[in-house]
Amino acid sequence: MSKKAPPAQADFLVIGSGVAGLRAAIELAQHGQVVMLTKGHPLESNSIYAQGGVAVALSEEDDVAIHLTDTVKAGHGLCRKEAVRILVEEGPDRIQELIRWGARFDKIGGKYAFAREAAHSRSRILRARGDATGNEMVRVLMGQARRHKRIQWLGRHFTVDLIVTKGVCRGALVLDELAGDRFILPARAVVLTTGGSGQVFARTTNPPNATGDGMAMAYRAGAMLQDMEFVQFHPTALYLPSSPPFLLSEAIRGEGGRLRNIQGELFMGRYHAEAELAPRDIVARAIWSEMAATRSRHVYLDVTHLSAAFVKRRFPTIYSTCLRYDIDMTEEWIPVSPSAHYQMGGVLTDINGASSVPGLFAAGEVACSGVHGANRLASNSLLEGLVFGERAARTASAFAARRHGAGDLLPSIHDLDGGPLAQLEDADKLRSSLRRLMWGKVGLIRTADSLARAIAQLSKWERLVSRPFGMRHDLEVKNMVQVARCIAEAALWRENSVGAHYRADYLKLDGSRWKQHSQWKRVMDVENLKASQSAAMSERKMVGSRKGGKSVARHTVGKTEALF
Repeated sequence: MSKKAPPAQADFLVIGSGVAGLRAAIELAQHGQVVMLTKGHPLESNSIYAQGGVAVALSEEDDVAIHLTDTVKAGHGLCRKEAVRILVEEGPDRIQELIRWGARFDKIGGKYAFAREAAHSRSRILRARGDATGNEMVRVLMGQARRHKRIQWLGRHFTVDLIVTKGVCRGALVLDELAGDRFILPARAVVLTTGGSGQVFARTTNPPNATGDGMAMAYRAGAMLQDMEFVQFHPTALYLPSSPPFLLSEAIRGEGGRLRNIQGELFMGRYHAEAELAPRDIVARAIWSEMAATRSRHVYLDVTHLSAAFVKRRFPTIYSTCLRYDIDMTEEWIPVSPSAHYQMGGVLTDINGASSVPGLFAAGEVACSGVHGANRLASNSLLEGLVFGERAARTASAFAARRHGAGDLLPSIHDLDGGPLAQLEDADKLRSSLRRLMWGKVGLIRTADSLARAIAQLSKWERLVSRPFGMRHDLEVKNMVQVARCIAEAALWRENSVGAHYRADYLKLDGSRWKQHSQWKRVMDVENLKASQSAAMSERKMVGSRKGGKSVARHTVGKTEALF
């Protein structure tokens, strides 16, 4: 991949450099000039940190129908079944493609070693180098992408905003992080693959750059967001006061790891028949309950009963990381607690990766394709990135072909800014305060009171960050505030507990309403929270939107598919 000055024109922009972005760029390069935009270092993505593996129905004991059933069950009935069908049916081809390109997944006796994780009824998790699956997949995709001369990489370039003219996404406003220069980069189609928003929470397994940029800029561009309340909290992240949360893969429990409370008692059997292999949301809340009951900040993950040689071979990255913090996991229990891990909601797309804004496509964690529903099945995320990254690229190339030669007049940078650039005063303090607020009031356990308090504070911060900024750090905080507001509003609207969304004041499902999807869209500075119910096309009024800080808007209920 060449490193040149920014081109005057790109056929396609891919924003983000994880598995979804790389797979999209490889496909798009067959149809035109591709520019990959990534803030910071190109290798700094959520994908590269993925440990557990990639779920795919390739073993002799497995079948795509079983994988589909497990995925829908984990999603608590809120998955889009057609999207899940595409995931499980096209997934094997995408993995076989990776293998042809040189991916080296672990084998035992000459056959691929399939592991089992929570909520999977079969052993279907492919892994690489024990617990470095994401790293291996990015390595292979990066190597494949480098072979395409049409792919140009712009690292350390922050995408400030998407450019929409006459209702069509036509490019992006980009900041060169090193030079401080900004420029407009036109394109015939844009594919968002920017990952999630874990950094809006004080404890997260996500890297520092997971600030919800793609969701925020899509929202500002008028795209529909869906299911933002569904944030998955990984049950087991390393808990040490002196270290950031580090993911301890679910595969550890899949291989026999056991959870103990601060008193050393095994407790998962009291919460679910599958004990440690229960779905993630159940395990996370069980840990939270034990922490509350014992007044502790963590529980323990115990693998000391497993062979030390096996642990070192199976989990080399986790083993070495724990040693770095003076924990020998083969001899002592690992202190763990839940952390924000994955955003099931995001930019609403159809099954082909198209958003509600023509010319804008999305794939991976930034998107809400409907695959995950209310709770993601473990290790489905890497597969989703491959499958829907490729599909979004094919759809984007077809869209661009239909608009070949369309030359809408683009606005100037001055017009996009709408005023002089500002600097956010004490951005670090605001970022820290936001993360603590979201963890305490919009975290694993939510109530109407906690959510209302969070929204009140977020509203004040949202006005504070409404100005145009010229520095990456300030722009990230702006994005975090806007995404956090969408999460909190959607969580307040959903008055039931389902999947990863848990309301202590609404412990049970509430009739038909639990089958709806929260939707959030900005139209002419009015933000509308909508509910979509797959069973009916009727309309009704709902509260939760605002204009000028007051609740005034009406919300409609209708089929999600009607948007496309």
